[in-house]
Amino acid sequence: MPARKSPATVPYGADQTIYLVVDSFGSREEVYREAEFERAELERVIADMLDGVFNNPVGVIAYNTLEHWTEDVSVAVAAEIQSRCDMEGQPVPEHVADFVKSHNGLARRPAFA
Repeated sequence: MPARKSPATVPYGADQTIYLVVDSFGSREEVYREAEFERAELERVIADMLDGVFNNPVGVIAYNTLEHWTEDVSVAVAAEIQSRCDMEGQPVPEHVADFVKSHNGLARRPAFA
């Protein structure tokens, strides 16, 4: 199996936190799909997930270009998606149900504001 490669594109400039959605295409290989940089805010990533932009999201990774840190924010994103659906009285959309279910019940982190 070939080694996985992380995305090489890092925006130039000021302190930015970029969110990558790990999207599975049904095989054993996972694909890193970046949000466009002008849409890299966490709110846009959550909205894209709810809108079905990703095929089969399995994780969300945040990385900061100035401070050089990374964090798996999948649990917090799943909690936020569940919270929004609960507030609207709607079930979690089918296209993100597996993502939310797989991260539900893990150590809870506060949902994003």
